[in-house]
Amino acid sequence: MAQAPTIDKNYRPSDDEPFMNDKQREYFRRKLTDWKDDILRESRETLAALQTESENHPDLADRASSETDRAIELRARDRQRKLISKIDAAIARIDDGTYGYCEETGEPISLKRLDARPIATLSIEAQERHEKREKVYRDD
Repeated sequence: MAQAPTIDKNYRPSDDEPFMNDKQREYFRRKLTDWKDDILRESRETLAALQTESENHPDLADRASSETDRAIELRARDRQRKLISKIDAAIARIDDGTYGYCEETGEPISLKRLDARPIATLSIEAQERHEKREKVYRDD
């Protein structure tokens, strides 16, 4: 595997350079990896907090409140687990050369969209069409 280019910490992808060049791929790989690392760190902290918080509350209201907090936290962790799989899929797309291209049209996804949502698989236009179709089916 080729050596990844070292990029300046202040580097931001620009429309003035070739789309998904080595620097851009490395920029998004680092962004995705850092995001995943943050999620995993938060997850470990939550797990540790849940383990220390598991003492019995003598008061029924305290126990109910604690159980509600725990359920909310576990739902958030589940969403983050799904997010990690999307991050892993985005990194795999960087590796296979399909990252940054709309799954529906094959056209490049705008750098602004990728910077804001690095796991995006659809261009804004394709995403809007997808959401409109979803809304039509939901309204039935």
